[in-house]
Formats: sequence, structure tokens, C-alpha cells
Amino acid sequence: MADFTTIRKVAVLGAGNMGAGIAGQVANAGVPVLLLDLTREAAERGKQDLFKRKPAPLMHPSAADLIETGGFDQDLGRLAEADWIVEVVVERLPVKQALFERVERVRRPGCIVSSNTSGIRLSEITAGLPASFAADFCITHFFNPPRYMGLLELIAGPATRAEVVDTLREFCTVRLGKEVVDARDTPSFIANRIGILAMLAGVRAAQRHGLTVEQADAVAGKPIGWPGTGVFGLIDLVGLDVLADVARNMQHQLAASDPAQPLLELPPLLNTLLERGWIGRKAGGGFYRVSADKQREVLDLDTLQYRPLRKVELASAKARGPKDLLAGDDAGARFAADLLGYTLAYTATVAPEIAADVLAIDTAMREGYSWQAGPFELLDQIGLADFVQRLQAAGEPVPALLQTAQASGDGRFYREEVDGPEYLGFDGVYHAVPRPAATLAVADLRRAGKPVLGNASASLWDMGDGVALLEFHTKMNALDEYSVEAMELTLHRVQRDFEALVIGNDAPHFCAGANLKRMLDAARGGDFEFLDRFIEGLQHALMAFKYAPFPVVGAPRGLALGGGCEVLLHCNVLQAHAELNAGLVELRVGLLPAGGGTKEMVLRHLDVGVERGFDLIVGAVVSGSAAEARDMRVLTDYCAITMHRRRVLADAKAAARRLVSAYVPGKPAVVTLPGPAGRAALEARVAPQVEAGKMTAHDAVVAGHIAAVMSGGAGGEVTEHALLRLEREHFLELLRLPASQARMEHMLATGKPLRN
Repeated sequence: MADFTTIRKVAVLGAGNMGAGIAGQVANAGVPVLLLDLTREAAERGKQDLFKRKPAPLMHPSAADLIETGGFDQDLGRLAEADWIVEVVVERLPVKQALFERVERVRRPGCIVSSNTSGIRLSEITAGLPASFAADFCITHFFNPPRYMGLLELIAGPATRAEVVDTLREFCTVRLGKEVVDARDTPSFIANRIGILAMLAGVRAAQRHGLTVEQADAVAGKPIGWPGTGVFGLIDLVGLDVLADVARNMQHQLAASDPAQPLLELPPLLNTLLERGWIGRKAGGGFYRVSADKQREVLDLDTLQYRPLRKVELASAKARGPKDLLAGDDAGARFAADLLGYTLAYTATVAPEIAADVLAIDTAMREGYSWQAGPFELLDQIGLADFVQRLQAAGEPVPALLQTAQASGDGRFYREEVDGPEYLGFDGVYHAVPRPAATLAVADLRRAGKPVLGNASASLWDMGDGVALLEFHTKMNALDEYSVEAMELTLHRVQRDFEALVIGNDAPHFCAGANLKRMLDAARGGDFEFLDRFIEGLQHALMAFKYAPFPVVGAPRGLALGGGCEVLLHCNVLQAHAELNAGLVELRVGLLPAGGGTKEMVLRHLDVGVERGFDLIVGAVVSGSAAEARDMRVLTDYCAITMHRRRVLADAKAAARRLVSAYVPGKPAVVTLPGPAGRAALEARVAPQVEAGKMTAHDAVVAGHIAAVMSGGAGGEVTEHALLRLEREHFLELLRLPASQARMEHMLATGKPLRN
């Protein structure tokens, strides 16, 4: 395999929205990047725009230090410094070819070159360019925004060197954190070929069945497993102008016999919106807009006037999945039948043309369009026999691939076997689903055997090589008394049978905190003995992790809030996914961190003053990335960051193994804290915010309790255990307050904090 570490510097040609975003993601990975545009000033504007955009393209502002800017005329010669040059200029073939002719004259021999084109075929780009260029060239199609969208479509040509493909695949996977999918050199590749058609089919189906915009989007969202934007909201997000451009390009490039051709001619509705400039969010409105008085409005498809949103009452909008949705009989179900019927049948028809297997297509739609399940996974959920019957009843042809799947015996595209999952190939034979190198999942461990121990809330698994894995598996992995029990059992079992422990899981989120409903019910029932016992047990278990005779490595992804963040704060080392959202957010529910989080914010900020830790807790600050979590001192200098989410557990296991030989447990700290005077100083930081209306009266009450803990109670020399006792006492006091209970109830009911 090629060595992806040979890419030590990247050059990006084009500093527009996409080009600057790609440069930002390369910089996020810690790789220097040269960002060029027509002029140095234009490139610098693109770089500075990275600080203004939301969501933020940079994982940390310091990443921008790795981005140099320049102009094509003055600095094109500097491309000789680059190991990979990626072009992101306007989608016009003559412009790209002219630029590549200039690139070929200055690039270093063997330097990889790629285009980020979303629709121009590789064979068109390389036509007329030297063979030496074609050998080093491929297409790397990122999705916007590059930091957040997981998909990268990689397209190689017949002349592209295998080493180029291997190097880019590894670099973009490991360093940039992308799901790299190999696509064929066909119009719009995989994701847009299907996604654009799905949007156009959705518009026509909604009009055909008389649905409003909000009705169509409600049905084409959660019930199918598509994003909440549905069809019309997604068009607003993508931009109707972009949709129209891609549709026109596909219309031109696809064969006249392609089943997509009838849909690629934009319906009158979309042409009217284009003429009016109502192209979506970037233009201030499309199918949705925010009115002058800050109210969200929607376009009435009959009058083409904006009106207030209406509540969707369709039964189909509440369906529990695609099979349940298609079993309905209202207008929404009929709309969904048309939308899915066309989209899935078209995908099955063109699948062998656009990809090597169904895995590539399903991955492309999950990562590029945020579908929960790809097209062939959806067919398995619906039931292939039922879907084919629907096609036949409607007089539609059954694609050859679906006939092959029916004839295979299982009638499914995916199946679980003793040796692991398999997928149906285009050859009609089942093949093992390949597991990418350097990845590890709890699903692999579950498939191989039973957990070492476990209960309803957590399980302990053997990762091999003397490393155990503790997995939380409640809803959102929230902590309860059974989680604490599993932690205590884990400590004894790992000490006896293993050399190290990893704490992590396969879920999108590490842990959303303690089980709020369990605590609220206990508080309202007056069972404070249970609450005291639960908090003390959590504190004891986490302190035991911190000072265990074996190394403990946290492997967080997604959310690590409240108690979840406290688990991380008591690990010896973290191997965190780059997109980690960690923070102590208890103030939002009228509480303070009592699993050792307040204590840790004291200990970790002694050198700069505990005010910084106090502000983090009182502000309920959540990191926007692992790099920001490092600033918050959730991550220490010994922690590491993994860019690709599926590599986190494997990297954590490797980190645990490295720690084993030299690991020496620490000893609990004793610190000197100021007591009442320090509490008053911390409380004084809150008063101006209350006066300014930025914090509420109850925020100030909670902050006072936090200040009491962080100043060490009476002050003087304070042990970690004394700080934990203070945490527990003040936590229970807050739990008794009606205002705190009201916050907890509101959060459980709405998912949003109550400002009382």
C-alpha cells in the first residue's frame, strides 16, 4: 500500500466557499496548505471567511496558521512544494483544462493532482493533457461543507497510477476523516446522480398528491430516515441554482434513454422560483424563509405566496420507518410510495454503471446526503418482494438487479452470517463486507462472543491483547445506578484479568450525562437517600478509574455532556474523535457537576486560576471540536485526536497498549483553596451578567453553589475527596429546589433549557 504520509503539503487552487473549506479541513488535520486564487487578495479573503462562517469550517482558530495564501500569477510556481494539488475552480471545462496546463508546467514529477468537480467527467478533463498528467490525476469530490460531510468520492481514470489512488484514499481517510467511496467516471458520479433525482422526484410527487411543503418534508424526513430538511428544505440548503446547474449537466451528459431524463427538465414551479431569485437560504428564502418579524414562513405551492407554517397532521408523518410508511393510505403515504418507488428503482437500474457494488452506493448516500440507510438498505427494510410487487402493480419495469436479488434465494442485499455480514454482489453472489484496516467496533466484539460481564446499562468486552472495553448502552448512553454498578464490577475484573481499559462505544454519542428523569423522579419522590448513594457511587467509581492500577483510556465521539464529560475527566488519557462536543452543562438543568467534574475543573486550572474552570461550568460551555476541548482542558497534553470516527476505538486500544509498560498510577491531590473570600470573588463574576440579562436569577443561585465547591468550602488545604463531598452536598441542595426541578422537567419535555 502507498504511504499516505508522503503527503506533507497540499495546494488548493480556488479560494471560494468550497476551496477554502477544503483548505480548512486539511489545516484541521495539521497539514500545511497553500491556498491560491486569481489574486493573493482573493485567496486571503477566502481564508478570512473561514472565521466568519457557521458552522465553523475550522476546528480551532489556530488551524488557519497552517494556511498560506497566494495568487495564480505570482505564486503558481510554489506548487512545486506540494505533494497533492487539488483544483476547486469554477465548473467550466475550458477553465479547468487551461489551469491544469499551467499546473503541469510547474508541479513536481509524481505530484498528485485532483479536481473537486461535482459533474465534469475525468475523461473530459484529461483529454488533450499529457500522459504524465493523466497518470497522476484523479477526481476527489468533497461534499459541502468539507469539515462536516463525511463523503469523498474518488474517481480514477484508466491511466491513473494505482499508487495515486491508494495514497489519496489513505490520506483522506486517516488524516481528513472522510469515508472514501470509489465511484465510476459517470455523470454526477454516485451521490448526486441519485440525490438530485430524489429531490426532483420529490417535488413532482408532492405536487401530484397535493401536499404542502411542510407536509412533504415531514413525510420525506424521519419516516424514511432522511434528514429533517426533507425534499424542499434540502433544496433550500443546497441552493435551487446549484440543483438546476447539476440537473442541466446531467441532462446533457446522460443518454437520451436514461430513465432520469423525464425528470431532469425542471418543473414550472422550480423555474418560477429561479426567475424570482428565491433559490434558498443563501438568498434569504426559497421554499422557506424567515419573515421581517423573525417568524419562519413557508411557500404556498398554490398561490406562490409565503404564509405561516402549519402543523402537519398526516398519519404518515408519524410512521415508524419506511415499511410502516408505505403501509399507510393517506396522501403522505402515496407521496412516499412515488418518491421511494422512483428513487430506489432508478438506483437499482443504474447501480452497476455508477459503482462497483451496493456498499459504495449505500455509503455514498449515508455520508453525502445524511440518509440513515442507503438505497439498498432501504430496500431490505421495506422488503424486496413488497417493493417489486408495487412496481409490477404500477406497470413499472423491475430492474435487473432486483430480479437478481430475488433469484439469489435470500431476497436481501445484506445478510448476517456466522463469519460476519455479507452483501449481494452484482454477480448475484454474496460477498463478505470488508472491514477497513485499523478499525474496530463493538459490533465486531459482539459478533465474536459474549461480554465478559454486563447488565442493562453497560457491558465489558475483551478487545484482545490484554485490553478490555467498557461500553455504555442506555438511551443516549445516559448514566444510571446500573452504569455505576457496571463500572465497579469492571474495576475488579480488569485488575484481575486485563492490563488496560478503554471506555467507548459504537454509538454516535459517547454519553449525554446522567439519567435526568431518574433523578427528577427520585427528587420529587423524596428519595434523597438513593440520590446520595448514586452520586457517591459515581464519584467513587470515577476516582477508582483515575487512580486505577492499570491505564484507563477514554474513546469519545459525538456528545460527552455532564456525567459523560466527567467520565472522560477521570480517564488517564483520551483518544478523542476530532468532532467531540464535550462540556459540563449541568447548570442548564439547575444542577452542578457532582461526578467529580467541578473538582477536576479546580485541579486542571490551578496554574491559571480556577476562574477559568468556573466560567466553563457556569457558561455550560461545550466544545465545538476536540481541539477546543483541549483548550477547555478536558483533553490534556497526553491525549490524542483521531480524525476518522471508525478508527477511534482501534486507536484507543493502541494507546492503551502503549501505556501498559510504563504506567504508574497517580496519587490523589491536596490543594490550597481560598474559602469564603474565593467564593465571593467567583460569585462577583456572575452578578454583572445577571444585571445585563445574560443570566437569570436561578443561574446565579446555581453559580453560588458551584463557587462554594470550587473555593473549597471553608478553604485551606483541601483533598480531592473533600471536594467530592462538597459537590455531593451542594448537588443535593440544588436538587431540592423547585426552580431546579422545573429546569429538569422542561429539559426532559422540550430538549431545551428553561431560563428561570
